[in-house]
Amino acid sequence: MTTQPFDLVIRGGTVGTSTAHFVADVAVKDGKIAAIGTGLGQGAREIDATGKFVLPGGIDTHAHVEQVSAGGLMNADTFESATTSAAFGGNTTLVSFAAQHRGLDLRKVVDDYAALAKRGALIDYAFHMIVANPDEKTIKEDLPALIKEGHASIKVFMTYDLIKVDDEPLLDLMLTAREHRALICVHAENHGMISWMGKKLVERGYTAPKFHAISHPRGSESEAFTRLITQAALIDQPIMIFHVSTAEGAAVIRQARGQGLKVFAETCPQYLFMTKADLDKPGLEGAKWMCSPPPRETTDQDALWQALALGDLQTVSSDHAPYRFDESGKLSAGPNPNFKQIANGLPGLETRLPLMFDALVSKGRPEFAGRGLEAFVDLTATAPAKIYNLPGKGAIQPGYDADIAIWDPTREVTITDEAMHDLTGFTPFAGYQVTGWPETVIRRGEVVVSDGALHAKAGSGRWLSRTGGPAAEPTGNLVLEMDPERNFGATIL
Repeated sequence: MTTQPFDLVIRGGTVGTSTAHFVADVAVKDGKIAAIGTGLGQGAREIDATGKFVLPGGIDTHAHVEQVSAGGLMNADTFESATTSAAFGGNTTLVSFAAQHRGLDLRKVVDDYAALAKRGALIDYAFHMIVANPDEKTIKEDLPALIKEGHASIKVFMTYDLIKVDDEPLLDLMLTAREHRALICVHAENHGMISWMGKKLVERGYTAPKFHAISHPRGSESEAFTRLITQAALIDQPIMIFHVSTAEGAAVIRQARGQGLKVFAETCPQYLFMTKADLDKPGLEGAKWMCSPPPRETTDQDALWQALALGDLQTVSSDHAPYRFDESGKLSAGPNPNFKQIANGLPGLETRLPLMFDALVSKGRPEFAGRGLEAFVDLTATAPAKIYNLPGKGAIQPGYDADIAIWDPTREVTITDEAMHDLTGFTPFAGYQVTGWPETVIRRGEVVVSDGALHAKAGSGRWLSRTGGPAAEPTGNLVLEMDPERNFGATIL
């Protein structure tokens, strides 16, 4: 009896990496990529990928799943529905948020959230820890222990009344992160500017969803970025800035990175493909396009694409934040809410990769000068795996997990509300036409999506323990106030 040398062989596809693409077979054994080449031995299962692209499964590192908002509103998705949607969109790994609110114990928050994920997740996953209650126990006990256990990133909000962290406790969190080698991730907007502007608009009767886009002044982003980066430089703590939306914000990041500061940053499809005009709909319909920060201008879209091409921004995440367009979600404050009473957030797990593939590979954004496929792989899989230190993820390489999406680059799809697999009930990208679609999705060697059907069970995803890795390592370049040789010998770090 002849034993098949491989569990799975994907034949004749165009393999894409962050640096090159080439026609080859990919063999899988025991959930790992065993070989890449031509004329590989037989597999117990074989997939003909001729004319298809064989790419790493997407890694979405910013998604709100089965999470209660600051206002006490549970979002629409469970881990099962969210990861199902993610898988149909070509993703094999997800990083979501274990969200502490004021008065909550961080250890209990993370443990309870881990139990939800263990029951429901169909793809592999990790967590960011949202800290909104930076008391002594959180900073001195829970964070060090949880980081050591494999939760190596901390999310902080600089705005929103109920969860914002002010400058001094933010510095405390940065110091703890530095000491224990975790990455600090930040929603950075100037709280006072947003709060003041929102109140003034509502007082004057400007209450429709479209005014949400005006209530977040674009300067609130660049100001907060500058303040955040200055604080991080004081501590010598690496940071990730979430959902960059403006040209000015991207410019602040470019300047900081040019100075040698360890600043990472992402943007999202809503800032690359939408503008504030999308919120200008009859009645409350524009609420479906409300997120924070809001979509901006076409000039900002161009600046963000350029920033991605230059490497100033390194990843594109969905910021999936699903709220239904009914009383359980967007309209929870009643049938006639003003924009400040409407839940912020958009679904995006399933559409992130097709939108990016269409723009970078099918249409070929000019900023990327013929390297669209490589940029797609890097921005959506390889760079996220490196920054968030997800070992064995984000690349088609021997020894790595066999997390693979097989794309039909010629398939034309019109995105519709009905086609989505999350529980939001709508997608803000309905009507968008894209070329290129993930048809077969493989997680650790197992086919989880093929022929439009799901083949994975709830709970089959694995939690990914991780350290902060290289991205979280301080630079060692100390500002004057922190350098004992220049500050009269005071040791603070």
